[in-house]
Amino acid sequence: MVHDWVLYIAAFSTAFAISNLMTPVAKKISVKVGAIDYPKARGMHSKPMPRMGGIAIVLGFMLTLLLLYRFMKHNNPNQIIGFIVGAGIIVVLGIFDDCFNLRARFKFIVQILAACVVVFSGIRINVVFWPFTTVLHYLSIPITILWIVGVTNAVNLIDGLDGLAAGVSSIASLSLMVMCILTGDEMSVVLTATLAGSCLGFLPRNFNPAQIFMGDTGSTFLGFTLAVTSIMGVFKGYAFLALAVSMLSLGLPIFDTLFAVLRRAAKGQPIMSPDRGHLHHRLIDKGFTQKQAVMILYGISLLCGLLAIFITYKDAKTLVVIILTVFLLSFVIYFFNNMRKNKE
Repeated sequence: MVHDWVLYIAAFSTAFAISNLMTPVAKKISVKVGAIDYPKARGMHSKPMPRMGGIAIVLGFMLTLLLLYRFMKHNNPNQIIGFIVGAGIIVVLGIFDDCFNLRARFKFIVQILAACVVVFSGIRINVVFWPFTTVLHYLSIPITILWIVGVTNAVNLIDGLDGLAAGVSSIASLSLMVMCILTGDEMSVVLTATLAGSCLGFLPRNFNPAQIFMGDTGSTFLGFTLAVTSIMGVFKGYAFLALAVSMLSLGLPIFDTLFAVLRRAAKGQPIMSPDRGHLHHRLIDKGFTQKQAVMILYGISLLCGLLAIFITYKDAKTLVVIILTVFLLSFVIYFFNNMRKNKE
């Protein structure tokens, strides 16, 4: 396939410029509507901060798609419509949450609704994994919904330090972009390039010391978009390796969320209840500054992304097994070590 590199560069640079220019506007809107994040016990800031900066990321992404839509190749327009409608639901939900602090259960239900819109537009995970091919085919709808809702909340949960969610999402977007280039899906390349540009345009004012937070408006939109684009590009091109590759490209938020779920379940806490057990909190508690902790987590995300790209390029099934084994062992060690500390 011949790639339209001019289109990809235009998507990235346009989204970057719009997001960067709209960030001060998002800050003013946040203050005007009262979307302010006040200091709290487990928080990392000591003064009130505008927290609806995600508007800038959303505008950077959506306006770029609107401007460049006529130049894109549309294999299935219904999928793009379904994605935009689903993303719109997520954005509206995020705006109301940033203003009124909605209940977790209500947000979860609306996220499922948004995922259903995407699924019934034709965007689904169809993983061919013998001997479970037939079973997975019938489970494609719930698996897709679980993936979209899971990644949406995973990115939301890592939004705990200045610049962390924006930087990690940028790395994940660029990793997915490279993999979509390898699979030959132009639309997915444009979407991931646009998302990366939107994140990086917002990052200068979100990096420590932050002037504005992205809030749920931004973090849930980023997670939702990353989940959907991974399905449209990576899952479609690499049936057997798709799950491992996609999980690696989004490795940090996914595994941090899995650890959080197990940690809270072991303590008998509600799964959606906040705590200071996330990896970024642990790094801060170890004495690292916010900038140091964020750079360490950027490095982990970059490593995961490079491994995912390498697997996609080489089709290295043995490497997948090795990496998943390492993650599984790390997971078990972390879990039991955490249980031991809780008992002490």
